[in-house]
Amino acid sequence: MSDPRITSSIFTRGAVDLSALRTPAPAPSRPAAPAQPGPSADSSAGFPGAAGGGVTAIDVTEATLQSEVLERSLDKPVLVFFGAAGYPESDQFAPLLEQLAVEGDGAWVLARVDVQQQPRIAQMFRVQGIPMVYAVVGGQPIDAFSGVVPEAQLRQWISAVLKAGGVSVAEAVDPRLDEADDALMSGDLDEAERAYRKILAETPGDAAAEAGLAQVGLARRVAGADPRAALAAAEAAPDDVEAQLLAADIEVLSGMAEQAYQRLVGLVRRTFGDDREKVRQHLVGLFTVAGPDDPAVASARRALASALF
Repeated sequence: MSDPRITSSIFTRGAVDLSALRTPAPAPSRPAAPAQPGPSADSSAGFPGAAGGGVTAIDVTEATLQSEVLERSLDKPVLVFFGAAGYPESDQFAPLLEQLAVEGDGAWVLARVDVQQQPRIAQMFRVQGIPMVYAVVGGQPIDAFSGVVPEAQLRQWISAVLKAGGVSVAEAVDPRLDEADDALMSGDLDEAERAYRKILAETPGDAAAEAGLAQVGLARRVAGADPRAALAAAEAAPDDVEAQLLAADIEVLSGMAEQAYQRLVGLVRRTFGDDREKVRQHLVGLFTVAGPDDPAVASARRALASALF
């Protein structure tokens, strides 16, 4: 499935009739399930592994949709999970959402909707498959995704929802990145590459993993090089493409990234054809090492564009 962090919101196409949601529906005719004992009266009927203790996960009916989803979302984000017991993907995904809701410690609320028991709510949200998750913030749905996603990807999506809701979010520590970074720092480049590629397979576009993989390539390129000799060779042969690329790599590793960028932008101006494209690609790879938010990268990108066009 597509990455929920980058999928355009379906609500821009008017998928949900909010006026219908804001009209309280009559209570269902069947008797309500008795409240469970304990500190929370939230029900977990129909969902395996429901979280307990505090308002972190609630079951929603037509009668409670207004108060438990729309009105509650005025104070904190509400994630509406559409599923049904007995469906493997739904049964698999529900416990993960419930676990993350408990970890959230009240920063957001998981509102669970059993599509078999509440078909009208599913129809209002135009749910076409389960599991499906909607994010509601400030009384308005803001994003959604369907299907099962990896935990790391789900955590990033929830963080984005919380930020959209004005909730201060601490950057989550990804143990996968810790392991990959440890391998890189210890010099085990093969293991580091494997770990970074695994992260990118699970979470495409992960900027930290892309930067780590670029650092692996950089470390391999300079392995065994004599920094002083390499820089001297580049100084003596300013149009030697290979000498300039190695010198730029060494400068980046030496904390002189801006000088490296200037070196290669100048080389782009002086080269043509395949050599020019090789230098350009190498420079873009060095940008990846620094990451997209580095101000020096932004400046160098503008200089590169000027050199190319």
